[in-house]
Amino acid sequence: MSHLDHTAFVNSRRDERNLGHHTLRAYAQDLRTFARFSRAHQLTDPLSKDDILAYHRHLRDELRAKPATIERRLVTLKSYFAWREDRNSALPSPFADVRISVRIPRRLPRPVDRDILRAVLRAGERANAARSTRGAGDSAPASQDGITLLIIKLLIVTGLRISELTNLKVRDVSPDGSQILVNGKGSKERIVFVPNRELRQEFRHHCQMRSRHGSIAAPLFLNTEGRRLRSATFRKRLRALSKRLGIEPHLTPHRFRHSAATLLIEEGIDIRMVQALLGHANLKTTEIYVRVSNHALRRALERVDVLSELRS
Repeated sequence: MSHLDHTAFVNSRRDERNLGHHTLRAYAQDLRTFARFSRAHQLTDPLSKDDILAYHRHLRDELRAKPATIERRLVTLKSYFAWREDRNSALPSPFADVRISVRIPRRLPRPVDRDILRAVLRAGERANAARSTRGAGDSAPASQDGITLLIIKLLIVTGLRISELTNLKVRDVSPDGSQILVNGKGSKERIVFVPNRELRQEFRHHCQMRSRHGSIAAPLFLNTEGRRLRSATFRKRLRALSKRLGIEPHLTPHRFRHSAATLLIEEGIDIRMVQALLGHANLKTTEIYVRVSNHALRRALERVDVLSELRS
């Protein structure tokens, strides 16, 4: 397995499936891990079923990789060998007769508690109010703290992935700020809505400011240097905000996404509508938020303990 093969495979996934940067980077990392194993064990083509089983044991017993990591590494490798066989039938895939079951513990998402969400929003609004008092008018560009708060609100309301939000361009938002055209995983487009009137006005104002200072193809959110705000930068902002407010575990964009889904289901929104909003390909991915809501309900009922109250 040459380095050129790795590069060609990753490039083909990028060109044919238009996969995102993080997915492509994970593919490359998975293939490099197997390449190191191949060199250490002097594997040569054609590889066998036993070679794959040995690699699975290596991941599990020697590297002590997590089950989800093991599954991803094997799925990437299987995809690579299928791609290679399609290009050269003289190199059959060693996965033809391999059956490996990796049990992945099902962990519940960790949404942000409502009280913490309220504290975050209040802190942001206080900062915005202080800025207005210092004389920044409506026509002034938003501060970075203001943009951070706006993104947090959008994450809570829309359930967008942070990469989907930071990749938005000015043209992706409707003139009234109520709809966003999102390019999701696998280049699947979907429309999400901004139902809150106050947030819609704030969002529209930001979009108008951006359109006046750039083309409709310009990034919607910028960093302090005037370039597109990157997901990693926003994550750092959330860590700093968490530290400032004493929030543990620290805030992450994906926790806001979990919050969006959980809040909607708790408010009675149909699960298939939540699935469409989040861009989940499989309903099972969305169903876990029903379990989160049920878990919260059980904790609340245990705290109340109605029967004990009646007996007292």
